[in-house]
Amino acid sequence: MTRVTLTVNGAAVSREVEPRAHLADFLREDLNLTGVHIGCEHGVCGACTVMVDGAPQRTCITYAAAADGADIRTIEDFDDDPVMAALRDAFSERHGLQCGYCTPGVLATAYDVVTRLPGADAARVREELAGNLCRCTGYAGMVQAIVDVAADPPAAAAPRRPAAVAFLSPAAPPETAPTPKAASIQAAGGAVDLGPDAAEIRLDRALDLSIDAAWRVLSDVETAARCLPGASLTAYDPATGRAEGIFAVAIGPMKATFAGVAETRFDADARTGGFAGRSQDAKSRTSAEGDVSFALTPEGDGASRLAVVARYRIGGPLAQFSRGAVVEAAARALMADFADNLAAAAGGAAPVDAGPARGGRYALAALLARIRAWFGRS
Repeated sequence: MTRVTLTVNGAAVSREVEPRAHLADFLREDLNLTGVHIGCEHGVCGACTVMVDGAPQRTCITYAAAADGADIRTIEDFDDDPVMAALRDAFSERHGLQCGYCTPGVLATAYDVVTRLPGADAARVREELAGNLCRCTGYAGMVQAIVDVAADPPAAAAPRRPAAVAFLSPAAPPETAPTPKAASIQAAGGAVDLGPDAAEIRLDRALDLSIDAAWRVLSDVETAARCLPGASLTAYDPATGRAEGIFAVAIGPMKATFAGVAETRFDADARTGGFAGRSQDAKSRTSAEGDVSFALTPEGDGASRLAVVARYRIGGPLAQFSRGAVVEAAARALMADFADNLAAAAGGAAPVDAGPARGGRYALAALLARIRAWFGRS
């Protein structure tokens, strides 16, 4: 058993839980918060969505032990919330519910949309709501209800809690202010504007490579693509910098293969570069757009340091996986694998791990890191 201490609906809670218990069962069985509905238990349907550290998150694929220290709000905590009151009225007026099983999860997502994206139109609401499935009424009423409230959010709405910084990844430093190195990456040029709600991952990694050796691999698009787990390059034109490729990822039972195009950019003198692109998974109709910038700096004889800033937005059924600690920790682990493969490629070896990216494996690695940290403190 593992002791977890967290805040649930404003109250401090401390319990012994089995390491394998997921957060949905913990909330329902241990705390009797039955407004948390369990549907698919694979993170697909969204029925179990609650607010974790201010962002919607599925609880059926989140371990209760991994939520140690988190601030959680379930549907029971929104009785007197003015935004949720407006959403309830709008859902009733627009006939946005029938059996009600999906409704708590849908309302959690709707609350996030209204507080994060005031004025969102129907197209954006549909994109944000794509991770919540309904088998009764369809989505027209839900979408119109959310649009109605987003058009004029209640003035008394409580401020949205800030998102946590990867509570699954104790090694990840909190991002408080941009460092000069990060600022230089942003100024490298060519970055696309993904809006204020884009997710962001930063990596600062020492490489046992000279800056010239690291640059040779990073500036070779075909080799760099082989170093990223799940990625494969299908076409590249050095004259224009345009690349076409595929990125395959598996998150539990959901598998997606993103095919898309990107524009690359390199500055050999500054040892900076990056790419910006868009892609889509034809089967799930999940879309993704992002911008990755990197900078290399020398660090002693035969060593260098790689700093990366990756910003991205995901739309469609996988959209809600783009925020939250599990995905942030998994993305950091994937970036670390990329750095290891980079070092292997620079030494003339094959990439250590260039197979399909598996979100479950990276999330498990993050959880194990958390467990090791617990034992280290004991």
